Amino acid sequence: MRVRGPQTLRTVVAYGTRRFRAARLAYGHGMGSARDEAVYLALHALGLAPGAYDAARNARLSAGQIARVLDLYARRIRERKPAAFLTREAWLGEFRFYVDERVIVPRSHIAELLRGGLAPWVCEPGAIRSALDLCTGSGCLAVLIAAFFPHSRVDATDVSRNALAVARRNIDAYGLGNRVKLSASNLFRALGKRRYDLIVSNPPYVTSAAMRRLPREYGHEPALALAGGASGLDAVSTILREARGHLNPGGLLVVEVGGGRQRVERAFPRLPFYWPDTAGGETVFLLEREQLKRGDLQTQRTRRTQMDADKKAGKR
Repeated sequence: MRVRGPQTLRTVVAYGTRRFRAARLAYGHGMGSARDEAVYLALHALGLAPGAYDAARNARLSAGQIARVLDLYARRIRERKPAAFLTREAWLGEFRFYVDERVIVPRSHIAELLRGGLAPWVCEPGAIRSALDLCTGSGCLAVLIAAFFPHSRVDATDVSRNALAVARRNIDAYGLGNRVKLSASNLFRALGKRRYDLIVSNPPYVTSAAMRRLPREYGHEPALALAGGASGLDAVSTILREARGHLNPGGLLVVEVGGGRQRVERAFPRLPFYWPDTAGGETVFLLEREQLKRGDLQTQRTRRTQMDADKKAGKR
């Protein structure tokens, strides 16, 4: 790659943006466009903070600096890896996290809600004393829970021990080892009868059909953390059925399902989901413990099966 003309940060970023667009890269791992990724990778290569572009865009770059930026650009095009896997870091607001291919790149819209203290559903952040981050991955949401609910102790679980190793690195980086407990668990299975004031989860929710269509960038993330079965609701359905037994009275469940709102509501039509508006749209639902009533947790398929059984038994 060569950059022609004045060699400033702005012209190098413009060049990278054109190359990324021509290469038809896919975005969705914290970056929304070719320019966003070109800016981020350039700043990282130059050792500048993520928000430093506007102040530095007209700075002249040395040949060595340009070479470092262009090397990252070339790798992004050649390897088709998400930018976060090239830089080994991802950001949620002002929080930086170490990431590699053992986890998905942090990008949960639950982070927005945690920054706001989950208001108005949580009236006082200090009231959250116990929390669970289910399917913690990199540990990013566990860190945010501990940061924004300062009196909480957090359990963070994942079925993947590789993911938990990454989470441990992030928990330790923020000095939270005494407040965040990591453990291996397939959803609630290893948690016994533990109960919490707050449960958050960004579980696997991509349908089998969508998994087959994902761009190459997503292939560098662990499929275990993405694939949600044929309907995308394998993990989500289990969480809904079992969360009540792990919530304290008045406790809150917060779950991200991406673009799966219609599938969730069709499967559980009697649950009063609330969908706050986030930057990603209506991708996260909230339910209070008292709203998770047993009769409302039957899926449409389960109800049809029961009705068929009743008919065969002569019931009306």
